[in-house]
Amino acid sequence: MTTFYHSTRSADNPVTSKQAIMAGIAPDGGLYVSDELGEKSLDLAGVCTQGFHDTARLVLGTLLSDYTEPELAGCVEGAYGPQWDSPAVCPVTPLGDDWLLELYHGPTCAFKDVALQMLPRLMSVARGADGRRVMIVTATSGDTGKAALDGFAGVEGTGVTVFYPDGKVSDVQRLQMVTQLGSNVAVCAVRGTFDDCQGEVKRIFADRALAERLGARGVALSSANSINVGRLAPQVTYYFDAYAQLVRRGAVEMGDEVTFCVPTGNFGDVLAGYYARRMGLPVRRLVVASNANDVLTDFLTTGTYDRRRTFHKTISPSMDILVSSNLERLLYFASDGDCELVARLMADLGEKGVYTVPEPVMGKIRAIFACGRADDAATRAAIKSTWDELGVLIDPHTAVAKCVLDGIEDDGSARVCLSTASPYKFSADVLGALGEVTDGMNGFACMDVLERLTGTVAPRQLAGLRAEPILHEDVCDRDRMGAFVESSCARVFL
Repeated sequence: MTTFYHSTRSADNPVTSKQAIMAGIAPDGGLYVSDELGEKSLDLAGVCTQGFHDTARLVLGTLLSDYTEPELAGCVEGAYGPQWDSPAVCPVTPLGDDWLLELYHGPTCAFKDVALQMLPRLMSVARGADGRRVMIVTATSGDTGKAALDGFAGVEGTGVTVFYPDGKVSDVQRLQMVTQLGSNVAVCAVRGTFDDCQGEVKRIFADRALAERLGARGVALSSANSINVGRLAPQVTYYFDAYAQLVRRGAVEMGDEVTFCVPTGNFGDVLAGYYARRMGLPVRRLVVASNANDVLTDFLTTGTYDRRRTFHKTISPSMDILVSSNLERLLYFASDGDCELVARLMADLGEKGVYTVPEPVMGKIRAIFACGRADDAATRAAIKSTWDELGVLIDPHTAVAKCVLDGIEDDGSARVCLSTASPYKFSADVLGALGEVTDGMNGFACMDVLERLTGTVAPRQLAGLRAEPILHEDVCDRDRMGAFVESSCARVFL
């Protein structure tokens, strides 16, 4: 039976999961959702006896039911192969009395690899049905960009254009993008914030005239951001797999509830946990951990989402976001599929910069989601204490979650902190948090000192960047992003 998707803002015009993945975003600007989410629970006992690959096939087969078993098997085998430096793909390791879910063992050393090694393969299968050439257009706050570039580079019939906020990603994150090889890739810095980049990408997708010009050349646009359901669905796997690892270690009994603490800005990573819960995973709480850009913490506390606030540049840049796109999907499900309400709230956000969610809907959200924040000082303290007391080296985003988790009352459930990136992607900030002076040192010098200080080893794919030439030096203003996309399509496809 095929699972159909429709926009969060209208139940009209349902599409298959393949069509939703190819489109990326619904024509009305909404995000694709399926009303069948939660109708089928996974066999938890079965999940706990199998590895990551089998669970990935099960999760994707449930959420993306118009893909055949052989199609998904091929996608999973290709996505989670030797490019991962852990046979477990996403291992769970001790973190004092809690647990760390390590999501950074892929080729770009960030959790985005779990989805962005899978999405190009899902798209290739879907593209085979209609033969269109596809330009992936994505905005990144740091990690999505490189993961998308790595995943889509060289994929036949596909190009990828990545925008990132100029000066607002780490040195290593920038180098990962601007050194990317591939005749089908384009990278451009944007003078502005991530929200500027993301907002303009959404406008580009809604530009009918641009779509018609590209369509006349046989080119369609799609997205690799977590607004794409093909990006979100693979992330559900690691919640189920983490639970299975805990059961096999004897940390929890089958059926026991688990709490997950997730550092998040765009709400995609934690939303995958919500999807897992609706699919039968025993989740007690999903804890949203914010940095100084604490719009999500304020929303969960007050019921009002207000992006009209000062933007803070922090040491956890992938979370420096004021417009959390994936929250729209949660509003849809928490309101029992009230498309009119979601459309009205999103219109208020676009026109006024603020919206308030009815209390009955917020009650359902608060029953599942907790929240907390950590500024840069608290983040640095968490990095240092985690290393000094536990011998575990964590990056600033993980440290935000660790700080928030430590501040939440222990309710007796097993607690898992999601670790979203290698600490070596942020060597200068991690080194500074450990008390070392980093003035005048570049990212690679900091990487070398961090290795000597901690006895740990930098991932080869990061250490090797120092020898790579700069290939992408474009910088533009927000209002020129559409023109850059069009020129990228001409270069890649024509």
